Amino acid sequence: MSTQYEILRANLPQNPKVWLVTGVAGFIGSNLLETLLLLDQTVVGLDNFATGHQRNLDEVKTLVSAEQWARFRFIEGDIRKLDDCREACAGIDYVLHQAALGSVPRSINDPITSNGTNIDGFLNMLVAARDAGVKSFTYAASSSTYGDHPGLPKIEDRIGKPLSPYAVTKYVNELYADVFARCYDFQTIGLRYFNVFGKRQDPNGAYAAVIPKWTAAMIQGETVYINGDGETSRDFCYVENAVQANLLAATATASDARNQVYNVAVGDRSTLNLLFGTLKETLAQNGVEYSQPAIYREFRAGDVRHSQAEISKAANLLGYHPQYRFAQGVAEAMPWYVKFLQLK
Repeated sequence: MSTQYEILRANLPQNPKVWLVTGVAGFIGSNLLETLLLLDQTVVGLDNFATGHQRNLDEVKTLVSAEQWARFRFIEGDIRKLDDCREACAGIDYVLHQAALGSVPRSINDPITSNGTNIDGFLNMLVAARDAGVKSFTYAASSSTYGDHPGLPKIEDRIGKPLSPYAVTKYVNELYADVFARCYDFQTIGLRYFNVFGKRQDPNGAYAAVIPKWTAAMIQGETVYINGDGETSRDFCYVENAVQANLLAATATASDARNQVYNVAVGDRSTLNLLFGTLKETLAQNGVEYSQPAIYREFRAGDVRHSQAEISKAANLLGYHPQYRFAQGVAEAMPWYVKFLQLK
């Protein structure tokens, strides 16, 4: 078993617990499901397939044993419906709330739907989890909360003004979580994800993230478009690091670790130009040659110029230590992308 799994298993409670993963058919949700089942946990999953896919659940089923898969129960439901949230939270010990509508451009084009899912849905989940008496509530926050704050690296208690409706929704999640701690003594942990990538991240659609979108274009021999001059930088974080952070947060027992938000990243920066070169090189190592130059175009509205996380708070209070650097994550993810896209 890998070092990553040893870390996770060591932090799991001795007595069996029941986990709820919302957005379980999505990218991060399905990776959490896979890990929890491989660690012999019992999992309830909630998804409405707005952005998740049945194929993600089907793939997880092939990667675990029949006995492990039998520990999973799926509910097709919507976090915008309080009754669905109450059904999902019944009998749950730990909640890993991943369900949301991501993407800055999507929120700019349709702020009402993003608000309904990310704010109304989040509040429904808080209420349902509080009323069900769950022991732990961990939710997906976002690095977009840092907005226009120019400082690098990004530190949890220093944020600027939001640059998109999506950023507003994720900041409101943090505000609601803090209010629930003050008003109801309902403790939560928010994880500010920084550009998480990896297997089962959807490369298709208008709002696909940059790594799967570019990888798909390269595999299919299409043009890669870079917004701006290519020197925009991001703290790209492999999904296994995010899985580690979720399980550490969910099982944290120290009082000073609760009711907090944490950066989940690697603590480094990679430019889009470096990303393009890394993807091209890693694809070649997987038998896919890409010879076209990238095409540069205008900067995208709502985008932050540079992003890099300070991760010492998560290290000190949660024991979070990312096992995968940027290039390692790309190398781990690439065989999945090549196989998935060549089957299309």
